[in-house]
Amino acid sequence: MIKGKIHSIETFGTVDGPGIRYIVFLQGCPLRCKYCHNRDTWNKNGGTEKTAEEIVQDALKYKTYMEFSGGGITVSGGEATAQPEFLYEIFKLAKENGLTTCLDTSGCTKASDISDILDITDTVLLDLKHMIPEEAKNLAGIDINTAIDFARYLDEKNIPVWIRHVLVPGVTDSEENLNKMGEFVSTLNNVERFEILPYHTLGVHKWEELGLKYPLDGIPQAEDEDVKRAKDIIEKYGVEIYNKLD
Repeated sequence: MIKGKIHSIETFGTVDGPGIRYIVFLQGCPLRCKYCHNRDTWNKNGGTEKTAEEIVQDALKYKTYMEFSGGGITVSGGEATAQPEFLYEIFKLAKENGLTTCLDTSGCTKASDISDILDITDTVLLDLKHMIPEEAKNLAGIDINTAIDFARYLDEKNIPVWIRHVLVPGVTDSEENLNKMGEFVSTLNNVERFEILPYHTLGVHKWEELGLKYPLDGIPQAEDEDVKRAKDIIEKYGVEIYNKLD
């Protein structure tokens, strides 16, 4: 029986995938995002141990609400693909019990390495960190080309995707990055939603609780006008931004 490390669970999520969702946040993350608001998920040995069956059985308590809204189970993190066998088992059991599956990922894993998971994934939430390779590496410790290849794989397999991008003033809001983002996303045919997520500092206290210095100390939160500017740049490429300012 496969067990995995869980950071936390949200039983009534409404923003991480279609409909009302049961969200499982897995422990462990290979990325090192400077704006991470769940800094306590990095340690792969932390969290609580559970079986996939325990998770799905608990999720089924909310099946009526999820079915009514078109929802289901979302697995996030940390980085969900850091526990691939456990992730596969959750999704397999979810599908067997009539629940839709949604993967929240940064695309840091080769898609071909988790093709079995993606075969039973209904929607992917893909967080594109920064389209300029050296900036992506500096900001999050990620090879953005792996994430780009991941996005192309999803497009080839026609797996619905929500693209997400955290807008950090002075970090990810350059015209070069936003133009590259719009240009790339415009080449994909499977994008159901593109969300600009305004940078916030709500997770700073988690760094402080761990006795760590917050890497983006002094960076202001993104305001409505910052989001509007980014939206205008990206939408020049025919990409529609889903945004609460609309």
